Amino acid sequence: MKKFVVAGLVAAAFSAQAVVLTSNGPVVDGTGLSVLTAPATTFGFGQQSASGNAVAEDFSVGGAGWTVESLNFYAYQTGSTAFTFTDVTWSVISGDVNTGTVMASGTTAVTSGGLQGFRVQSTALTGTTRGIYKAMANVPDFALAAGSYWLRWGMTGTLASGPWQPPTSDAAVGNGAQATTASLGSFATLVEAGSGLGVTLPFSIEGTVTAVPEASTSAMMLLGALGLLGATRRRSAR
Repeated sequence: MKKFVVAGLVAAAFSAQAVVLTSNGPVVDGTGLSVLTAPATTFGFGQQSASGNAVAEDFSVGGAGWTVESLNFYAYQTGSTAFTFTDVTWSVISGDVNTGTVMASGTTAVTSGGLQGFRVQSTALTGTTRGIYKAMANVPDFALAAGSYWLRWGMTGTLASGPWQPPTSDAAVGNGAQATTASLGSFATLVEAGSGLGVTLPFSIEGTVTAVPEASTSAMMLLGALGLLGATRRRSAR
């Protein structure tokens, strides 16, 4: 087993804990609310995978790339008083949201990341019928090189209404997209009915950043590992 010691030591030295790689938020404001303000008129957008609905947002990967370990989504089911989501059908696409290359995909059970706040009207700020929850999907690890991607997703839940996808709480204009049964599964840019503007959809991705150490650092670590291996062999020979 000694021949594996050096590789294991170097790999351990370069390992890293999972971090938030990108966050497309905010989900709620500082008071825990996502406020529907005129001229906007849409509380949430359909992402019911059982009905053929899904949403999508784009993101970019920089540097040497990422190893993705988990995906986090934010949604509500009208009338819920607890976490009601069961699973998410997702895919990561390189290039065009409809015709790009599928880098990873699956249907994954989700667990609760907790109540984030409430989607409310500006005239009814104390409403609690649309609780926005964080749904966490622990996906099989996959690698993404630097580039431009789309995350597409649709969820299932145990209540009759939803799952619904709220926009970001800052009402940022963006290029979030949606596919529905009527569109035959093709994604098109979401346009808020009241404002006539595009929307931004919240999500986050967790994992590790691919580290590329400096050549001098790599050499020093390798020499240290070799020294440790030599010491181990000398002890074993006694």
